[in-house]
Amino acid sequence: MTQETNRPTGPVCMFRRHDYLARAGETKDCVLRIEDGWAAQYRLLPDGRRQIITLFLPGDYCEPQWLLQGRATLPIVALTRVRARVLPHGRIQARAPHEEDSTIRVLDAMLTLLRNREKWIFNLGRMTATERLCNLLCELHARLKARNRVIQDRCAMPLTQYDLADIVGISPVHVNRVLQTLRGEGLLDLKGRWMQVRDLMALQRLGEVSGDAAGPNVPQAA
Repeated sequence: MTQETNRPTGPVCMFRRHDYLARAGETKDCVLRIEDGWAAQYRLLPDGRRQIITLFLPGDYCEPQWLLQGRATLPIVALTRVRARVLPHGRIQARAPHEEDSTIRVLDAMLTLLRNREKWIFNLGRMTATERLCNLLCELHARLKARNRVIQDRCAMPLTQYDLADIVGISPVHVNRVLQTLRGEGLLDLKGRWMQVRDLMALQRLGEVSGDAAGPNVPQAA
């Protein structure tokens, strides 16, 4: 991690891929606002199996609950290069409710995150592998579109098949099989680190996506 010089809006930290934005149990006197890049919060089993709990995308607060408890409960790692704005707790609390990065904005982001975790629990427990993966792809598309990061249905997709597997709870081989089917049916293209959704409505139907299934700060999927 490197840090740029201070600015009126707070310093910016740079994280390389695989750098930790937080380790479990660390004291946190700030919240990070992701300006560029993707990060993931996760848990590990003793045998090394990983479950990704939360995805943080550009525009998200990482991690909003640090404002209340002052420490990280789970590790957060950069999936790509990440540029994040440091928002000290005192600065957040000093801002008026209508201002950017105010307490009310951070708490609203926390509530959104919790609502989305409820959705992920349901998806993991009741949806098929295809439904989970389609739901995730639709959610990511919606979140990036809300941040003006979708151009002609094309958006960043830096997640590996191993990352996708650790989000939706299936094997990487199964992820590959579902993605190949979606490509073959003309629903989407994945090239390099980019995704182009060619038939969003069909993808939403497969993912059982309702009108309120994803929002601008929805941080998870399954």
